[in-house]
Amino acid sequence: MPNSHGIFIWYELLTSDTAAARRFYGGLLGWNAAGHEGQPGYEILTHGEDGIAGLMQAPAGVAPVWLGYLGVEDVDATVAAIVADGGAVQMPARDLPGVGRIAMVADPDGAPFYVMRGAGDRASTSFAPDAIGHCAWNELGAADMDRALAFYARHFRWTRGETLPMGPMGDYQIMELEGRAFGAIMQRQAEAKPMWRFYFQVPAIGAAVRRMAETGGTLLHGPVEVPGGDHIVIGQDPQGAMFCLVGKPS
Repeated sequence: MPNSHGIFIWYELLTSDTAAARRFYGGLLGWNAAGHEGQPGYEILTHGEDGIAGLMQAPAGVAPVWLGYLGVEDVDATVAAIVADGGAVQMPARDLPGVGRIAMVADPDGAPFYVMRGAGDRASTSFAPDAIGHCAWNELGAADMDRALAFYARHFRWTRGETLPMGPMGDYQIMELEGRAFGAIMQRQAEAKPMWRFYFQVPAIGAAVRRMAETGGTLLHGPVEVPGGDHIVIGQDPQGAMFCLVGKPS
């Protein structure tokens, strides 16, 4: 397994309307979609030749949502350790022929994510901070920030990087794996649910915001400048899934 234990290797959108979501994200991020052999109803969203994420119909009663996959060395051992540490199983471990072994879990605050061990030796390119159309940042809004920091460090070998004070919003704790920053953990705001947010890279944030509005998306926050000069926005797609974008100001 070439992907390091604890790195984000895949993303997945559960939605109420796959055709509408395919059109929305295709126009916004330049993604194409194709069916996945052996998994009826599952589509692969690509940018150029690179697979970025999966797209599928949300089960009954599940609101549209973006989820992340963390690569692990042993799915069953990781799931058992997460449950023993206050987490929960949302989908038991299972094998996907030719793909790998996966399980869906939730951290002690209830934020859901997948763990996965891929079947092949190919390294994931879904998370690629400098590549347009790829995920550039992963961010957790936690109900208990200290507990979340300790939990993910124990199970995924994450370490703390720089801490950025954000005034009344608290600290923004950069997280690293093998010395490289890939995301952050912060205290959730107000009554927001504990959840992961994923920032996808666009060439120009202003153009993306205009495109979002033209195609039925809703701007929830931003644009806001972040360290390094890029701008971010948080949006909601027409089906109600929250997503984030990062790009150059325009």
